[in-house]
Amino acid sequence: MELEDTSPSRRRFGLSARLLLLTMFFVMLSEVFIYAPSVGRFRLVYLQERIAAAHLASLALEVPPDNMVGARLRAKLLDHAGAYGIVLRRPTSKALMLSADMPPKIDATYDLRQGGFFGLIGQAFAVLAGDGKRVLRLIGTAPKAPDVVVEVVIDEAPLRAAMLDYSWRILVLSIVISLSTAMLVFISLHWLFVRPMRGLVASMILFREDPEDARRLVTPGDRTDELGVAERELAGMQRGLRAALVQKTRLAALGTAVAKINHDLRNILSTAQLVSDHVELSDDPKVRRIAPTLMGAIDRAVTLCQRTLSFVQEGAAELELTQFPLRTLVDEVAASTAGMGNGEVALDNCVDAAVTLHADRDQMFRVLFNVIRNAFEAGALKVTVSGSETDGHALIDVADDGPGLPARVRGSLFQPFSGTARSGGSGLGLSIARDLMRGHGGDIELVRSDQDGTLFRLSLLVGAEDRPAAI
Repeated sequence: MELEDTSPSRRRFGLSARLLLLTMFFVMLSEVFIYAPSVGRFRLVYLQERIAAAHLASLALEVPPDNMVGARLRAKLLDHAGAYGIVLRRPTSKALMLSADMPPKIDATYDLRQGGFFGLIGQAFAVLAGDGKRVLRLIGTAPKAPDVVVEVVIDEAPLRAAMLDYSWRILVLSIVISLSTAMLVFISLHWLFVRPMRGLVASMILFREDPEDARRLVTPGDRTDELGVAERELAGMQRGLRAALVQKTRLAALGTAVAKINHDLRNILSTAQLVSDHVELSDDPKVRRIAPTLMGAIDRAVTLCQRTLSFVQEGAAELELTQFPLRTLVDEVAASTAGMGNGEVALDNCVDAAVTLHADRDQMFRVLFNVIRNAFEAGALKVTVSGSETDGHALIDVADDGPGLPARVRGSLFQPFSGTARSGGSGLGLSIARDLMRGHGGDIELVRSDQDGTLFRLSLLVGAEDRPAAI
């Protein structure tokens, strides 16, 4: 896995820039949601003002006895109201009319006494989307006289011009608000979050260059929020990783030394084996009696050297994944362990025939062989292997009827050279088994160990589609 490129070209649209753009976008989006009902309300108020002006202009008709005015006064009244014609309807009197000589054709009629929230918004956007050349007929009640119904005929062009002017003012105000809000939010979040995040990223990059340098560890602050927790967790992770790397470096050096020592020790033991062969032919009864013990001790020492050398030199094995039934694999392990314990041991294969694995067959054979061999060498006469599938995992249980593991070795059971309960054991079998299982994305665990026997459980992904992708 590679860290993200932190060059200036890649940071041009980094977290800070994205934060600024997103803030501006969401503020502008909020302004859009505010603008839609606002422009609808603006149109309604404008039309209501036209109704009020028309009502005021029509009051001049009540002054003359015959409700008639001259042409010159009529034109001034209509011009003041911005209308082609005005009609007043009262419940107790006949209608009063004030109209130009040749009123234009009416294109649309709007009753201001009706219309809901979304209707007003739709009508407002219809005005903005049009060309403003329509003639409108408005119907509404007089502001000062709710029982008077006023009808007025006006041009749409002044209404559209006023709405466009209002929209431009809203747009400019929205841009100013979004920029100022975005800058304030950007500065605050940059100081509180982005700057510490950059410090964490810089610390990770610096640590990656030389993980064993203690001076490159991040120094956590006293923040109590999530970033403070992240700093402390990163510091703990770096300390743990550095300690593990230092330990692995020492172990690698120790492994090299052990390999060299083993080479010389095997030569010495080979000489001892040759001498022990002559000891066995001695005429002295006491010498012949101790010769088998001596040869057995030398053989165990040679075997331990070979296993230790193999463990030190063995690297991470490459997986050759195939799909195969688990039951047939257990049968092969049973055939390979049939001669153990002078042929008195038995392996019971209780695996369901439907259980299949997607794994490296040779490595899984090695895992099962190590676990079962350990059971027989520890004194078990019967080992039962069962398998099942659950939640996309294959569970393999290996149970024996042996005397159980001593409490002193259970804590270090999977540690090399320490997790053995029998004399002469190397303690590598279970350690190698766990390494192979974890290489498959699975694991092995001790479920129980008592006077009734020991149970190990192996877990492994069933299918290839469930296997995690390589990073």
